[in-house]
Amino acid sequence: MEQSIVKVENLSHRYSIQWAIRDIQLDIRGRGIYGLLGSNGAGKSTLMNILCGVLKQTEGRVLIDGIDTRVEPVNTKRYIGFLPQKPPLHADLTVEEYLGYCACLRDIPARAVKPAIDKVAESCGIARFRKRLIRNLSGGYQQRVGIAQAIIHEPLLVVLDEPTNGLDPNQIIEVRRLIKEIGEERTVILSTHVLTEVRAACDRVYMIEQGRLVFAGAVEEFDNYIPPSTLVVTLKGLPSIDDLATLEGVTGVERVAGERYRLKCTNLADAPGYVVQESVRRGWGLTEITVEKNTLDSVFAELSRKNEHN
Repeated sequence: MEQSIVKVENLSHRYSIQWAIRDIQLDIRGRGIYGLLGSNGAGKSTLMNILCGVLKQTEGRVLIDGIDTRVEPVNTKRYIGFLPQKPPLHADLTVEEYLGYCACLRDIPARAVKPAIDKVAESCGIARFRKRLIRNLSGGYQQRVGIAQAIIHEPLLVVLDEPTNGLDPNQIIEVRRLIKEIGEERTVILSTHVLTEVRAACDRVYMIEQGRLVFAGAVEEFDNYIPPSTLVVTLKGLPSIDDLATLEGVTGVERVAGERYRLKCTNLADAPGYVVQESVRRGWGLTEITVEKNTLDSVFAELSRKNEHN
């Protein structure tokens, strides 16, 4: 059986009298990008700090490649790369100086430091800025330097906390592309509250609310957590909303734009066939019909609401 890269067993942590996380279980066995979702204060940062050895848990175990982080803390850190929400950069160093410093912190042998810098600078797209002071780089390139320090020692696990926070749209696209490339070779845990980030980059999703794991599964499962209940139809005949409201099983009608309408249905399995049939009979000129998925925001809200009631 494949060795777990990250295994979390009955993990709980308490600050004073308040539990930040409670009885978290995770088992990550392969490469790829694993999204860690949760609203502010949900416990994401506590979990990441424990995974990376920054914080010692109150209860439970964390195993990195089979090694207990409490028993062998120094050894397990060799397998982990971490990018906090605010990259730990030294602005007065050049990119090359800073990465050399990080390589030494990671105990990379002196003869291997330059090749390690060359490799990570190339893969992160910052090779041409090696001699430039970090303070003179744009936000996007500073973030790339932050990612470079997290992977310079070629860790098994890379933990990224809000890596696209504060970047402009073009920078976000570039950093996402870089993260996906890293995920082809390593295990990446990507903490974010931006739901579009999950769909764009992640293979699987873990969601924490009020310190508890409320969802674990593939992105497709997260997408479909709430069964869809609406159809979007394009009707050239421009029927009235009142006419559409008379259709069997339709509980609500909204005109989206032009010839497009959104139909709220009680039985989505039968509704498309019935809408097609009635469109032909009434001469509405149906040209398109699609099932509309619920937004990630609505799934997130539903999971959060469900946890509040448990």
